[in-house]
Amino acid sequence: MKYPGKLFLILTLSMLSGSPLFAQQPAAADIPSAAEAAEERTAEEFLQNARPLGNGPQKLYHIRKVNIHGVKYLNHDILRSSSGLIPGDSIYLPSSYIGNAISRLWSQRFFSDVQVGATIDGDSLDLEVFLQERPRVNYWRFEGIPKSKQKDLMEKLKLKRGTELSDYVIDKNRKLIRDYFSEKGFRNTEVDVRIDNDSMLKQAVNVTFLIDRKHKVKIGKITFSGNEQFSDRRLRKTFKKTHQKSINIFRGAKLNENDYEDDKELLIDFYNSKGYRNANILSDSVFPINDRRLGIHIDLSEGDKYYIRNISWVGNSIYETSALEEMFGVSKGDTYDKKSMYKRLGIGKEANPDDASILSGYQNAGYLMSQIEPSEIVVGRDSIDLELKIYEGKQFTINNVGISGNNRVDDEVIRREIYTRPGELYDRSMLMQTMRILSSMGHFNAEAILPDIKPVSNELVNINWALEESASDQFNIAGGWGSGTFVGSVSINLNNLSIRNFFKKGAWRPYPMGQNQRLSISAQTNGTYYKAFALSFTDPWLGGRKPNSFTVSAHFSEENNAYYVWQKSSKYFRSYGLAAGLGKRLSWPDPYFTLYAEASYERYTLKDWDYFVMRNGSANLLSLKLVFGRNSVDQPIYPRRGSDFSVSVQLTPPYSLWDGKDYSDQTMSDSERFKWIEFHKWQLKAQWFAPLTRNANLVLMARAEMGYLGSYNRHKVSPFERFEVGGDGMTGYNIYGIDVISMRGYDDGALDPVGENYAVAYNKYTLELRYPVILKPSSQIYVLGFLEGGNGFASWRQFSPFKIKRSAGFGVRLYLPIVGMLGIDWGYGFDPAAGHTKRNGSQFHFVMGQQF
Repeated sequence: MKYPGKLFLILTLSMLSGSPLFAQQPAAADIPSAAEAAEERTAEEFLQNARPLGNGPQKLYHIRKVNIHGVKYLNHDILRSSSGLIPGDSIYLPSSYIGNAISRLWSQRFFSDVQVGATIDGDSLDLEVFLQERPRVNYWRFEGIPKSKQKDLMEKLKLKRGTELSDYVIDKNRKLIRDYFSEKGFRNTEVDVRIDNDSMLKQAVNVTFLIDRKHKVKIGKITFSGNEQFSDRRLRKTFKKTHQKSINIFRGAKLNENDYEDDKELLIDFYNSKGYRNANILSDSVFPINDRRLGIHIDLSEGDKYYIRNISWVGNSIYETSALEEMFGVSKGDTYDKKSMYKRLGIGKEANPDDASILSGYQNAGYLMSQIEPSEIVVGRDSIDLELKIYEGKQFTINNVGISGNNRVDDEVIRREIYTRPGELYDRSMLMQTMRILSSMGHFNAEAILPDIKPVSNELVNINWALEESASDQFNIAGGWGSGTFVGSVSINLNNLSIRNFFKKGAWRPYPMGQNQRLSISAQTNGTYYKAFALSFTDPWLGGRKPNSFTVSAHFSEENNAYYVWQKSSKYFRSYGLAAGLGKRLSWPDPYFTLYAEASYERYTLKDWDYFVMRNGSANLLSLKLVFGRNSVDQPIYPRRGSDFSVSVQLTPPYSLWDGKDYSDQTMSDSERFKWIEFHKWQLKAQWFAPLTRNANLVLMARAEMGYLGSYNRHKVSPFERFEVGGDGMTGYNIYGIDVISMRGYDDGALDPVGENYAVAYNKYTLELRYPVILKPSSQIYVLGFLEGGNGFASWRQFSPFKIKRSAGFGVRLYLPIVGMLGIDWGYGFDPAAGHTKRNGSQFHFVMGQQF
């Protein structure tokens, strides 16, 4: 068929692949009818009837139509728009216009062939776009690896059905698969590809990656050359994550390139800290030893060791030079230690926002833009003069403090916890304190609490707190096994209650919230034998003006001898209790200190109860408890930094001093002796958190605690308020009047003194190494390994901080906002329990709630 006046332009480009566009079915208007299909022309037919444009003068043409051929899965209008070939436009021919349009179509990577022709009719033309679509991938599959790894790879590679197939896509994903397994130690992984036509769909294929991981490759040897001052063994210790294979089975020996680069920096930091400021790595190589081992060799240049000769300060007017020298802590003649110096200055990668430094001192005083630039002048072969230039700038005042992201917590509740207030000088320490307080509230994602600091002038700064709310209310259902029976428990913790909104219309969604008040209700029972109920309410800002907390609580429990539903109890042990307390945040010595005072009354009633010191009668306990503490932990769920310590004393009136009774009389009944309980009870608890890696994920937790129950009269030692040492306290019982001191690796109460009703003194020490698996608002999971030691004692004379029973093990913790902290530990007790001669051995323990 001949077409007079026809001009054909055609370009063919090589195959490309991949495109960020979404493929979709063409619109109905773009689907050719049967008649139209008969008129479809191939590029070859068009080429036969085309005539060359030649090199004549340019002429302006009007585009009447842009016809798309060979496309089934993409929208024609989108293709016209993305190529720039728009009906109604005018173009000059010959020109680069058609070539640019072809390049734009080609760059989308949807096509394996792109050709464009033109039918000219006078001053008008119709463009004919011939495209050949790449095959679509119906299924992505893997062979040679477990299903769990297949799922991980699908997520990592982001492979989706319906995407185009190209060499680029195949090569990219083969590389990603090799990198994925290389990170896991399989550095010799081979990946082949099988492409099969889909049996159901035309123009569709199924791609299968054939994966052979080979053997896992570990580091066999790390060697150094050029090191004269330090041995290879000492230099290998500077590496935190890159280790050679050794007898230590808990230390990984695979090579991770990113970790290796970080460790090389640590190697140079080590040399710098020892005075070798010019130390550097001349070259390093990673080479295969065999198919299962590789070697690393590092060639070093140590240079000379340097010492500090003179230190001068320039530009300081706020702080006297003598004060800066004292904070800096570096004197003439000291070894050059760049890491320590930069840490004290508060600059570079050594800067830690939680540590005191010279720069933080300036920023705490309002000098937001202050800077410190150290200048080093080498004097001779081994001496350095330090010139520390300080740019103080101006003091900044807080202009505006914004809050965003809070929907459930009232603005006023957040603002009263914020230490950065408009009109006050900028103070970085107050930023850190605010971050800790907001984290401890439990309503926001602690990992996402960061202030947005924006200077708005030379002297004003805006601070915005963009918060990410997380669920804080908890509903727990649990069970435990104790005394031969199952005990179930249920508890509800509402952590954002608002009492003042109780009668406000529309506030019950599902309960009146917003004021950070806390209500806890719990119940335990096995049906007939045991039951317990508890209720507590806390308002952290009593009156709403000052951070003075108010807490009130009540409880009731009963144990009896009705072991079955059809039985009626004739014996019981009942307890009742009421308590009210006031807490206060202290501003001295620093804002982390608190003081809490609590008055409580408890009554214990026993009838024919053969399992306790008292068999019949009632005992009354009226006491005052004081707790002095300091908490600088950065967040409650997965702490990384800070410490938490408390010292408490609980006192009862010394009734025996004035009631005129002779408690040495052995014939006195227990009900009379303990009608009014008297004691003084002391407890000391402390724990520290320290990050061991730069990203602060690996955390060391150290804890120590002790307790002692004393008496005013040696003939009236309280049988209540003692300590049960050992186990996890998860039998299901909530025994009021007894403090459960968990000790992993031993049974409940296994470390109580033989022949005694619980212990009157105890000590306990713990070391835990923690690492997070997931840290998200919806769930937080971390694993831990621990070393633990502790013991219970029958008297203060027997107490010794060194007489401990030891254990070790590992565990996992899962925090879900709706249920709280859950965990399981496996512990191994290395020493015999009280009254036994064989080591205690293996034990599993369950954990509910944070422990301290």
